[in-house]
Amino acid sequence: MGSKTPEEHQQGPDGMRSSAGAIADINPPKTAAATGLVSGVLEGQDEDGEDAEDDNTQCDMKTENSKNKKKRKNNKKTKKDASGQQTTPPRVALANVFPDNKYPEGEVIEYAVNDDNLKRTTSAELRHQDAIRNMDGDFLRDYRKAAEIHRQVRQYVQTIAKPGVTMSKLADEIEEGVRALTGHQGLEAGDALKAGMGFPTGLCLNNVGAHWTPNPGAKDVVLEYDDVLKVDFGVHVNGRIVDSAFTVASNPVYDNLLAAVKAATNTGLKEAGIDARIDHISEIVQEVMESYEVEINGKTIPVKAVENITGHNILRYKIHGDKQVPFVKTETDQRMEEGDIFAIETFGTTGNGYLTDDIGVYGYGRNEHVRPSGLQYASAKSLLKTIDENFGSLVFSRRYLERLGVKNYHLGMKSLIASGVVEDYAPLVDIPGSYIAQFEHTVLLRPNCKEVISRGDDY
Repeated sequence: MGSKTPEEHQQGPDGMRSSAGAIADINPPKTAAATGLVSGVLEGQDEDGEDAEDDNTQCDMKTENSKNKKKRKNNKKTKKDASGQQTTPPRVALANVFPDNKYPEGEVIEYAVNDDNLKRTTSAELRHQDAIRNMDGDFLRDYRKAAEIHRQVRQYVQTIAKPGVTMSKLADEIEEGVRALTGHQGLEAGDALKAGMGFPTGLCLNNVGAHWTPNPGAKDVVLEYDDVLKVDFGVHVNGRIVDSAFTVASNPVYDNLLAAVKAATNTGLKEAGIDARIDHISEIVQEVMESYEVEINGKTIPVKAVENITGHNILRYKIHGDKQVPFVKTETDQRMEEGDIFAIETFGTTGNGYLTDDIGVYGYGRNEHVRPSGLQYASAKSLLKTIDENFGSLVFSRRYLERLGVKNYHLGMKSLIASGVVEDYAPLVDIPGSYIAQFEHTVLLRPNCKEVISRGDDY
């Protein structure tokens, strides 16, 4: 889910409490960054490593060789055991597919160093301790579970995201799949805070860059052959959010546009690491993306990096943290730090490269900086209670409210927005007739390696 700008796109409060202090409890300040500029190689890595839930300091890639066992002939008909298998569409809770709670690793990449003197040894142990406490076995298990749910759901959605499908159908398949696989339907107070959707499903067509989702009562939109569709959704387990997105285009005329953005995202992932300079990453990502051009209707168009939407770090129960990763050259002294979780995403466009707010509402988010005092309408107070109990600081949509059975909430929502307690987010668009592509993955900056947690064999 793309972040707008540091000033414009802060998200809501802690999922369990409405005070700003609770946020600090869940997301403590980071310690000073470790030294050493990081680079790595993504291509050719084996994604399916053996999960080591207590592996917080070592990141060796492991492979498990399975032995072929001869099956005895049996004339007796036996009932096939369905445990450990997923359905199509995916609807089996992941806890039943992985009964041992060992979920697949993401793509694990050792940090590269150019000088033996820069190797991370016992001299950095004090700095490691805070990060390790935040990246314990529960942390990795939750993140790997969320990532595996995202992989299984998106791989199914890629098979049905074809011309003729409606946006409502895609959103339903994504959201029903995520809730089924997490084992949390989110219909009881607090259940959606245990696991489920990390933010509203983004389904953005053509010049719509980000923040569009089908709303109840609106005319349904059908995917056409000449459309460019961005699919952006998040999965959380215990507030640990995996954010990943991909682009679908049936017409091969857009192949170079998609290739440019995918290459830019992969470059950002390659350069990400402990103590990596964000301005360095941004400059290289822009160079890669804008080295491409695309030919549409006989006209050659350069691919531009979108300048006012960024990648971002992720905090617990907060999809957008306090760090931005632009994909245009920028001036900042921010660096990535040990223990950070980043959504590395890029948007490339055939338009102006600057997104503006469109008509409509994508979703809502609680503002932890505004106290809910002085609310005049009972409907606003009741709605705020529902928001706090079911979403906390997670961004939510009208679909999610109405799924809970909330009715006649529009006046109460207007009051909450007017008071600043809740923020609303509009779709973001480039000029009409332009096309935008997006690719995104989530990377964990662990003490001795980075793990592209959402990487799969689909992209």
